[in-house]
Amino acid sequence: MSERSVSRQRQQKRWYTVLAPESFDRAELGRTPADDPEKLLGRTFETTLGDLRNDASENETKLTFRITDYGSDSAYTELIRHELTRDYLRSLTRRGASKIQAYLSVRTADDHRVRVQPVALATRRADRSQQKAIRAIMAEQVREAANERSYEEFMENAIEGRLSSAIYGDAKTIYPLRRVEIQKVTLEAHPEEVEEEEETSVDVDSEDVAV
Repeated sequence: MSERSVSRQRQQKRWYTVLAPESFDRAELGRTPADDPEKLLGRTFETTLGDLRNDASENETKLTFRITDYGSDSAYTELIRHELTRDYLRSLTRRGASKIQAYLSVRTADDHRVRVQPVALATRRADRSQQKAIRAIMAEQVREAANERSYEEFMENAIEGRLSSAIYGDAKTIYPLRRVEIQKVTLEAHPEEVEEEEETSVDVDSEDVAV
């Protein structure tokens, strides 16, 4: 075999089936080519929860996966982001009502650092003290949920709506709310990347929405 033929074989791309994690039943995310399987690592794939579950009612939830490993003809992923679509969030807003947001960095029980963005939608305009109290409840509920769960369990808790329900249950006693959503959760760092002295950080924001 000539050197040119050997070189051509080495450069020939192979197709890999990209699979979601076990928590999503190893659903197929797509296919991707690579002439070297190491080049698969780090590639990201975006889909919706509706596509994974064949349920159009869940298409407002976007999921981003990243390839972390590969086999002979498959590539395996981890979930790195859960996010609600802008159109869906916009549909929830009401003129003259408060939209109360928080941006939280927390660690899960297995030491993954995640960035969480909950949002509470009030029935009317809440005053500053009420907004502050609601954001404090958001921070407490998110921190407790992370401390008690692994990263995978925490993401499931957010995606399935259990975390937003817990926030809603406590926050509605402060001011009447129409809805609470977890608008985004992002994996920031794996355990080996998280510094021991790092503490939970909170950055909050709130706005009165007029649309």
